[in-house]
Amino acid sequence: MFQTVGEHNYFVYILTNKSKSVLYIGFTTNLKDRLHFHQNQEAHSKSFTARYNCFYLIYWEHYTDVQLAIDRETQLKKWSRIKKDDLINKINPDWRFLNEEI
Repeated sequence: MFQTVGEHNYFVYILTNKSKSVLYIGFTTNLKDRLHFHQNQEAHSKSFTARYNCFYLIYWEHYTDVQLAIDRETQLKKWSRIKKDDLINKINPDWRFLNEEI
């Protein structure tokens, strides 16, 4: 979908749980594969996304520079919940689950 010859793809993304009460911020080179991984973790997994059932994509950004993506992930993780909610609301005001659109 995003891949072109010689171009690198990096994604910063936000997942939530079904009730939209928990947010998880991550970084990946392949968003579709990463979503599949999150959704198919073992039930006994101790990962944050498994413990809090954060499997629903509600926000993502695409980068071609790895350092910019890493810096953005770090920045978002430091933000308050209110600021993260505002960011999501600008792009996805209904907080639709975007998993099937990737």
